[in-house]
Amino acid sequence: QVQLAESGGGLVQAGDSLRLSCAASGRTFISSYTMGWFRQAPGKEREFVAAISGSSGSIDYADSVTGRFTISRDNAKNTVYLQMNSLEPEDTAVYYCATATAWTASRRLKSVYRYWGQGTQVTVSS
Repeated sequence: QVQLAESGGGLVQAGDSLRLSCAASGRTFISSYTMGWFRQAPGKEREFVAAISGSSGSIDYADSVTGRFTISRDNAKNTVYLQMNSLEPEDTAVYYCATATAWTASRRLKSVYRYWGQGTQVTVSS
């Protein structure tokens, strides 16, 4: 079992920055897991934002956030981060972190992620 807890969300203005954190616990080999960030806006499907492999050697971003968001991880702290810069109103959503056991070609699909956090709200005003 893996527990994930997101934090760092809030209400900001367009152009501002936020850093989300996701603290993982429950299994000692969390450092080998692929970690992903997803988001869900009201009335929309949950969508992929970014993913990072266990070694941090592989990273992937959705086109909508490329160049603005940066995913990173600190395996010593079992924590993954999402640095969000130049935020736009369209980034308003609940942000979730999730774990997958491997880095695969399907890493953008929700179905490959087994454990999920409860989410943290990000609201960007114009």
